[in-house]
Amino acid sequence: MKISFYVLSESKAQDFLGFICQLTQTALNKSAQSLLILIEDETLLSNLDTALWSQDSTSFIPHQCLSDNDHKSTDVDSNIATHKLLAPVLLGNHMPADFNGIVLNTTTRPVNDFMAATNNSKPSRVLELIRPDATSTQEGRNKYKAYQQLGYDLTHFKV
Repeated sequence: MKISFYVLSESKAQDFLGFICQLTQTALNKSAQSLLILIEDETLLSNLDTALWSQDSTSFIPHQCLSDNDHKSTDVDSNIATHKLLAPVLLGNHMPADFNGIVLNTTTRPVNDFMAATNNSKPSRVLELIRPDATSTQEGRNKYKAYQQLGYDLTHFKV
């Protein structure tokens, strides 16, 4: 699995929602795979839900918010194809079963924590966002070490 760390500058961190929207659009333009944005902060999820619909005055990024009910429901969760039909971008605090697309991780935990809770989820790529503060930097280092121990292909970009 390929893991890309995006180390954000102060200006990018100040427009965190804008950067997530931009990175989401770039990922969609470069791949036909679904994109899951992992979010554990309900405020961020709500703000991102709004931002994706109004990202640009002439466009929007279609997406679907996964509910906790989806996480508990085997009917919805076991058929990721259903989600693909509804929207190319999923927002949620869990990974659907059998998910094999791109994951943009905004949480403090490595994606492997979410994979362990699902059946057969194997993302093709993970995008990790690191803000320019001490806490986020330390969390990023911890994730980097965890991924490195698993032998994943790691890259980082300063943006």
